Amino acid sequence: MRLVIAAVGTPRDAALAAAIAEYETRAARYWPLEIVEVREGSAKGRTVDDTRQREAEHLRAAIGDMPYVACTEDGVARTSAAFATWLQGLRERARDVALCLGGAYGLDRTFIAGAEGRVSLAPFTMPHELARLVLTEQVYRAGTIVRGEPYHK
Repeated sequence: MRLVIAAVGTPRDAALAAAIAEYETRAARYWPLEIVEVREGSAKGRTVDDTRQREAEHLRAAIGDMPYVACTEDGVARTSAAFATWLQGLRERARDVALCLGGAYGLDRTFIAGAEGRVSLAPFTMPHELARLVLTEQVYRAGTIVRGEPYHK
């Protein structure tokens, strides 16, 4: 099983970038983790839908034909323990999967429709950099839960 976190854009805020990098490093101790960052679509002279569509094309090119899960606010909300169980199930089936995060405007509707599933990181909207931090922390937390380590209290 290979777990790919595919994100539109790179973190611009230095503090968030450092926190994301820290949790990516921690999570990689538990899961065969790969991070893929794709270029943000320029919104200059384009509609929001056009920008989302371009970003979706970048994501598709980056993950190829790998099954993917879209991170959306209306996705399946899981507790940390349920998320850990879900990831462990993927590992047991030796199933590669990409967890995809959109850019500032979210993910393209067609891209979401093509996803194998959707997961919600929170019932509210958050900046995409913060969403990436939440996702990477939860992937790390899932690893500690699966191994029965004390991080998840």
